[in-house]
Amino acid sequence: MENTPTVRSPAPTAPAAAGGPADLRRDGYARYRPEDLGLSLAAHAGDLAQLTAAYADLPADPYAPTTHRYRRYSHAVYLPWTRQLSFAPGAPDATYGTVTEYWQDGHNPEYPDLRRRLPDIPTALRANALLLHLIHADLAQVEWVADLRRVPVYVGVHLIKLAVTDGSQVAVSSPDCLHQDGGSRATFTFAHLVSCANVAGGENVIARPECAGNRPEEVPPEALHERFTLREPLDGYAVHDHRVSHYVAPVRLGADPGHGDRRILIIGLAPYAPRL
Repeated sequence: MENTPTVRSPAPTAPAAAGGPADLRRDGYARYRPEDLGLSLAAHAGDLAQLTAAYADLPADPYAPTTHRYRRYSHAVYLPWTRQLSFAPGAPDATYGTVTEYWQDGHNPEYPDLRRRLPDIPTALRANALLLHLIHADLAQVEWVADLRRVPVYVGVHLIKLAVTDGSQVAVSSPDCLHQDGGSRATFTFAHLVSCANVAGGENVIARPECAGNRPEEVPPEALHERFTLREPLDGYAVHDHRVSHYVAPVRLGADPGHGDRRILIIGLAPYAPRL
């Protein structure tokens, strides 16, 4: 396994006052700026450029090629007691070189219980210092969960781009509704914006867990915790999966000439379940 930078979790903080920022441990979700995760954009400029460039040739989603959604996915295993991270090899594939299985059990109504096989992220990107820092920073945010300290941790790394080239196109995430990602009660999802240019839409919504399966406009306003749009590089959020539902709205072309896209990095964390 490769040695990677270690990010220590911050000391627990007192609950925020009413109207203050959400806290992942207390509220089941939180928003992050780069500095919250110990990141300097200036220090990681080259790494961010490499990460951003990896989105340029993302393949279209093989399960929904007309949605203007492009993606790659790989997973890694993290050992909390040694703080080591190792990416798992993908399975050989004639079209994409290698692919990795992606499964959300019954939590994605568009692909219930389907074990999708998605193109792997590039091998060279797995050593990107910014990507490794983000993974370890996210892990540090959940060290308070006992199940993520005692067993290997499954780390899903997902590159997703929503891209449009003319005003008639709509790029849609999956599923296109409030949802949960599935898994154990120790499952977390972190989203980090890589870049966003010349698009309209892409609003994120965090809501009560019982809202899953509905669109935001279909649930009572009091069931929605927060609505926001990520705009700056490495702005992000996290959800404790079983405690909330979440959603990202489709994107359309913005007002400037040329194409538009929204590039997001999703890091999923869960206890690695044995299959004996």
